Amino acid sequence: MQESGYVPLKIADPALLFAELGRQPLPGMSLEEMADLMADLGEPRFRAKQLFQWVYQKGVKDFDAMTNLPARLRQHLAGTTMLRLLEKETEQHDRRTGTTKYLFRLADGSQVESVLMRQSWGNSVCVTTQVGCRMGCTFCASTVGGLVRNLTAGEIVDQIVMMQRELPQGERISTVVLMGSGEPLENYDHVLKAVRLVHDPEGLNIGYRHITISTSGIVPGMRRLAEEGLPITLALSLHAPTDELRRQLMPVARIWPLAEVLAAAREYGEKTGRRVTYEYILIEGVNDGPEEARQLARLLKGALAHVNLIPMNPVAERPQYRRPGPERVNRFKEILESNGIATTVRREMGGEIDAACGQLRNRAQRKHMGR
Repeated sequence: MQESGYVPLKIADPALLFAELGRQPLPGMSLEEMADLMADLGEPRFRAKQLFQWVYQKGVKDFDAMTNLPARLRQHLAGTTMLRLLEKETEQHDRRTGTTKYLFRLADGSQVESVLMRQSWGNSVCVTTQVGCRMGCTFCASTVGGLVRNLTAGEIVDQIVMMQRELPQGERISTVVLMGSGEPLENYDHVLKAVRLVHDPEGLNIGYRHITISTSGIVPGMRRLAEEGLPITLALSLHAPTDELRRQLMPVARIWPLAEVLAAAREYGEKTGRRVTYEYILIEGVNDGPEEARQLARLLKGALAHVNLIPMNPVAERPQYRRPGPERVNRFKEILESNGIATTVRREMGGEIDAACGQLRNRAQRKHMGR
């Protein structure tokens, strides 16, 4: 169903890129698809499981490392398929928090960012689903330059595989958040396929309950996701307690008012049994006052909700917005909690790096253009 004022994203399927390159990408293929590939090559089906594990679980970068595959098969795959879809271009490491941000280059020269967060309870990653973004949120670096294209399921999963390779032997990624650049629900099919691949026990084997999909509030996509029957966490980017303020910050709010967005979020919680996370960026003097906190508490009263407060990361392209001080952040949190709203403040994970979504990519592009 097409909502009034909303034009669904219509751009070329990113998979066409690889057809033009003349090589079939292995990342993004399901176990069944690999079984079909092996059958086409006259190989037994068990080869598919071996290949699947090499691509996702072991994340090798060279076909010669696939020691349990026949040499003739490795040679054929090397000439007709792509084993890895990303190349690490640069990285920034925050020594204080153990966070590393990566800039990856794709086959067509596009760049995407991913973040690896090493914490006491496990390793989590934040991955990108689109090159750029068309949502136009006024506080976000990802929207600078607009949307270039969707990522394929393989390009999404390969970010995780590449970061898994960066970990010491014996460590693994335990949590995946699709909250990098782009709107995941506008790349629905590739995102859902990526999620299923990440979950596959023969691959990365990450439970659905440890996967989060973020959205700016694409109501049809939220409803569609609720029908999937997967216990994935939904993170709704709220960022304002009133329609008027939300429309100023997020153009998507001009299409779906808060009542519709919150109804879809509640429906998601009811159908999946999962508590919805409400993301709220705190911008000094814009949405971080006591009145906004009380309005937000009234808005979420009675909902199966968790609010994640995010003090704004400074963005070079958005100099009008500032990060609030700790006192304002704590006061906002206290008001929510006093009204029975479960609330956390996101741990600062990148003080020494370009932490906000899109910043590292934007900086690289400015450098390339000589600005």
